[in-house]
Amino acid sequence: MQFENVSSEIESLRDEMTHALMELIRIPAIAPENNGEGESKKAEKLMQILETVGFDKIERYDAEDERVPSKKRPNIIAYYPGENTAEKLWIITHLDVVPPGKESLWTATKPFEPTIKEERIYGRGSEDNGQSMIASIFAVKALKTLGIKPKRTVALAFVADEEQGSTHGIQHLIKQGLFKKEDLIVVPDGGNEDGSFVEIAEKSALWLRVRTIGKQTHASRPGKGLNAHRLGMEYALALDKMLHEKYSLRDEYFDPPESTFEPTKKEKNVDAVNIIPGEDIIYFDCRILPSYNLEKILNDIHRLAENFEKKTGAKVKIGVLQKSVAPKPTDANSKIVVMLKEAIKKVKGVEPKVGGIGGGTCAAFFRKVEVPAVVWSTIDEMAHQPNEYTKIENLVNDARVFAFLAIS
Repeated sequence: MQFENVSSEIESLRDEMTHALMELIRIPAIAPENNGEGESKKAEKLMQILETVGFDKIERYDAEDERVPSKKRPNIIAYYPGENTAEKLWIITHLDVVPPGKESLWTATKPFEPTIKEERIYGRGSEDNGQSMIASIFAVKALKTLGIKPKRTVALAFVADEEQGSTHGIQHLIKQGLFKKEDLIVVPDGGNEDGSFVEIAEKSALWLRVRTIGKQTHASRPGKGLNAHRLGMEYALALDKMLHEKYSLRDEYFDPPESTFEPTKKEKNVDAVNIIPGEDIIYFDCRILPSYNLEKILNDIHRLAENFEKKTGAKVKIGVLQKSVAPKPTDANSKIVVMLKEAIKKVKGVEPKVGGIGGGTCAAFFRKVEVPAVVWSTIDEMAHQPNEYTKIENLVNDARVFAFLAIS
């Protein structure tokens, strides 16, 4: 009966939740790496929302960052004490969003002008990670309104810098010694459409900058130069082919089951059509099954570059922007996994399954320090895309799951 009352209370908050999410979407929170001002303005709005809920304690653990106007990256923790104050249920969401990309591709609305269409809230950050942020807050609000004390203390962490590596976010918080191995950690930053997938493992990550150096010349006299653009494309295609062929194992535990090696960003090379570029830069995002050794893969990449240089006369410089070895997975029988599976069954009526993903989340940093963490939410996987949206129904039901975890 207690959960039925909580569930009804959360349903009554549907409109308020929708409004709060839209207010957060209106405020860009883009990292300085992408020419943004960080998360401070969004954090101010979030603090207003938290204060209306009436959390017992709110703490700030801001990280210094001279690159943003405020000189700090905000990290906020809101607590709701439980019957067992020694045990904490942490729900970790992030304030920052990725850039909107080409605005003309946003046909439903402008990126930071949220709108509702067919029970979906459109806008950058609606799914990634606004939905879970608001769901966690209003799960607590429902409990407080009903005067229900959770079985364990609920700690909501709203962190910065997740999209760029979490140096100023969750890694900063872990260094403060806030988390214990017996804590229950939920990172609602991934999932699937029916909410049945519980992520307990991630792939390794390798981000590469490939710089090809030739010789610039006039496009009418190609023999006088060395076309770095053409050679850069040739090397990128050769690299793409080598990686996919040599590292082709599949592991059905992961989604997708194979390693992925994707050429992504392309930097501008020259300013005019009639110039043959002397330099060309492309980037790769590689998500690699844990069974592979990253150093061996890097050796193969450098060897391919050396052979390409001998054949073409160009120079190929490989830069490693990020190298993250996958930590040991969370135990499928750990307390938080068992609890979450029970909550999903109760609220959503689906049979949960556990597995791994290719994307990176805050959970990896917990696993590295041997604190069990799970990743879960109900999403249509619209993150980082034009016309990003979240379903209002997912917002409400995920709040119910969080509330169930708090009181069960």
